[in-house]
Formats: sequence, structure tokens, C-alpha cells
Amino acid sequence: MFDKRHAIAALALVAFLCGGPALAQEKVYVVATFSIIADFVKNVGGDRISVSSLVGPGGDAHVYAPSPADAQKLSEAKVIFMNGLGFEGWMTRLVKASGSKALTVVATKGIKTLKMQEHGHTETDPHAWQSIANAKIYVANIRDGMITADPAGRSAYEANATAYLAKLDALENEVKAAIAKIPSDRRKIITTHEAFGYFAVAYGVQFIAPQGVSTESEASAKDVAKIIMQIKKQKIPAVFMENITDKRLIQRIAKEAGAKTGGTLYSDALSDDKGPAATYIDMMLNNIKQFSAALIS
Repeated sequence: MFDKRHAIAALALVAFLCGGPALAQEKVYVVATFSIIADFVKNVGGDRISVSSLVGPGGDAHVYAPSPADAQKLSEAKVIFMNGLGFEGWMTRLVKASGSKALTVVATKGIKTLKMQEHGHTETDPHAWQSIANAKIYVANIRDGMITADPAGRSAYEANATAYLAKLDALENEVKAAIAKIPSDRRKIITTHEAFGYFAVAYGVQFIAPQGVSTESEASAKDVAKIIMQIKKQKIPAVFMENITDKRLIQRIAKEAGAKTGGTLYSDALSDDKGPAATYIDMMLNNIKQFSAALIS
């Protein structure tokens, strides 16, 4: 006999099978242009979102060539986060090609930008995240973008952003304390390309690079010779390699100038999960550790 208990159990099973997925929160699909912004977005979005990064860990967004799969990602996204300031020169064409209707958020909105000279032209430095104060602006813009796209998640996005901003406050204190231990006359660093301008202004460190603000620029023999002379004249302690650039140039400069080669810096991209810069906070801590090790000793 199909008694009352069986009927109740059957109805419960039907309710579970039919209603379960509907009751579950469907994640908001978000696309970030590169790994550093993707990490900011993950911290703000938390469990409510699913994030995809077009340029992954170790990738160079300056010279990235988008694929049809990237266009597909944008077409499916509800929100797209980008750096702007000319960093992703390929992004406008990609968005147009994808036909995406997603909300596009420029995470650098409101940041006071730096200008730099590159081959006789004035360029905007796009590497604004190298200042932790600027990173907080990125986070606020991402929070507001997520609230616009997903109003139901406002309380979660606000709480997540507040918690992450507190971590960035602690990070900034740690970076400033580490810089304070480096003698002021030794706060001079050679890097591969000009990715640390905002760090220099924020924390009082001088950076010199043979390339311009983009890794697309090639250093001329004249530029390299000038830097070698500068290292010798100013007794610059160390030169550093970056994770996204060819190490041979900086190794040559170090050898010819008689300078120490420091560790690897992470400038425009995070490392993979097993590396020393899997998150933005890890990246900044890795870099300050490398600076301290080379400049204090």
C-alpha cells in the first residue's frame, strides 16, 4: 500500500529535486583583465561570485593577444573589471568583438595618476596598484561596481571590502616600517621596466629602468650605457628582475656595472598558487622582502 508516509516522503523528494537548485544562490560571473585585479575582485566578491582572469598569473598584459575564448568569457560576464589608464590597450576591441552587455568598471577611477616620459612622449603610468593607498581605491570601485550589478549582495560586498581594506591598512604599515629600516642613501633600485613609479612616490624609493612604462618598449644601447654609468656613479646597490620580463637585459646591466642582482620582483602579474606572490598582499610582501635583503646588507 502507498500509505500517507510514503506520499509525504515522495513529495519531499520532489520538492528537493525541483526546488533545491532554485534556492541555491547562483554565483555572479565576473571577468577581470589580469591577475592582480582578479585578486581584488575575489576579496570583495567572496562566495557570491565566480571570477575569471583574462591574463593569468605570470602573464604580461602589456603585450597580451586575446583569443576567441576571451571574447566568449566577456559575452557571458555580468561585470567586467579593468585597470584602464591605457594598460589593456586591447580591451576596447575585445569588448566590441564579444558583443558583451556586461557592466564595465574601470578600477582606477578617482586615482591621481602619474605622468612619465617615454621616447620623447608623455605617457600615463598605468601601474597604480603599486601604491597600497591606490589599491584601496581599486577595492572601493570594485565594491561599488558589484553592488550596482548585484544589489542583493550589498551587505556582503560591503563587509568583504571593509575586512580586506583593514588587511591593506596592516600591509601598508608593514611596508612603511620595512622601508624605514633601509638607509635613505641606499633606497635606489634598478628594475626592468618602469612599473614602480607609484611605489616610489608613496614610499620614498628611487627606481630606474631601461624600458619605459610598457614592456613593449625596447631599451636602446644608449639607455643601457647611461644606466650602467648611473649605477657606478651613484653606487646603486642592486638590480632586480621582474617576473614578466626577459632577465637577460638586467643580468647584463648588473654584470657590467658590478652591481648585485636582487631577487625577482612581481610588478604586473601575480605568481601561481605555489609561488611567493599568489595574492596582492603576498606580492607586496615579497617585493619589500627582496628590497630589504638587497639594500640593507
